[in-house]
Amino acid sequence: MGNQKGKTMYKKGINAYQSVGGRDQATTADPYQLIQMLMNGAMQKLAYGKGAIERKDLAAKSENLTKALSIVNALQDGLDMSAESEVAGNMYDLYDFVKRQIIDAMGSSSIEAIDNSLLVMRNLKEGWDAIPVAAREQAFAQREQMAVGG
Repeated sequence: MGNQKGKTMYKKGINAYQSVGGRDQATTADPYQLIQMLMNGAMQKLAYGKGAIERKDLAAKSENLTKALSIVNALQDGLDMSAESEVAGNMYDLYDFVKRQIIDAMGSSSIEAIDNSLLVMRNLKEGWDAIPVAAREQAFAQREQMAVGG
C-alpha cells in the first residue's frame, strides 16, 4: 500500500514538472532531484507571473500563476504526512501559505503576494538543497524498505 502511494506521488510530481516543460529531465530524476526541479519550476513560474503583472499581460499572468499553483500542489501532495513529523507539518503549512498567496496574486495582481511566495519557496529550496547526500540516500532507502514491507 505504501509503495503504491509513493509511486503515485512520484508520478504526480513528474506530471507536474512535465506540464511546465521539463519532460526529459523529469523521467530520469530521482525523487530528491524531482523535488528540486519542482521547486525551481514553481519559482520560475512565479517570477514569470510577476513579470506578466508588471507588463499588465493578464493571459501570461494567469498561465504562469496557474502552473505555479499546480506545482506547489504537487509538492504539498508529495509530503509524507504518515510519519506525523513536525518538519512535514511545517512544510505543509508553508506550501499552504504559498498557495494562498498565489491565489491572492491571481485575483488582485499583487506583486507583494508573489514576492511572499518567492521568499518562502527560496527558503524551502535552500533547506532542501542543504540536505547532505548521505542523509538523502539513507532516507530514500528507509522509505523504500518500508514501502516494500521490510
